[in-house]
Amino acid sequence: MNGGYKSLKVYQLAYQLAMEIFELSKKFPKEETYSLTDQIRRSSRSVCTNIAEAYRKRRYPKHFTSKITDADGEASESLVWIDFAKDCKYITEDIKISLTTRYEEVGKMLGKMADNPEKFLPK
Repeated sequence: MNGGYKSLKVYQLAYQLAMEIFELSKKFPKEETYSLTDQIRRSSRSVCTNIAEAYRKRRYPKHFTSKITDADGEASESLVWIDFAKDCKYITEDIKISLTTRYEEVGKMLGKMADNPEKFLPK
């Protein structure tokens, strides 16, 4: 796969989402710095880092699958923090729907990767 993990559509979408969450979270109240703000940034970034780690371990299908499912878990965690951000009125319903829809797409892609690790073996 030319371009490494950065060429993966799932990585690109996850990275875009992490950066969008970073920008949105800059507007969260100061009292959320060590809770919601920190947690949503960490989980959204962890999706990307787990994809990168999985890519490096792709010659070992079980390791690859483990890291991909870790990425999926972090994406799910991000969805929970997005719900909190919306319910605390830090983001709008439209932003929540947009983020949720794209994280669901990330989840579908990660699920297909986990189910078919052989497609990602190095040549």
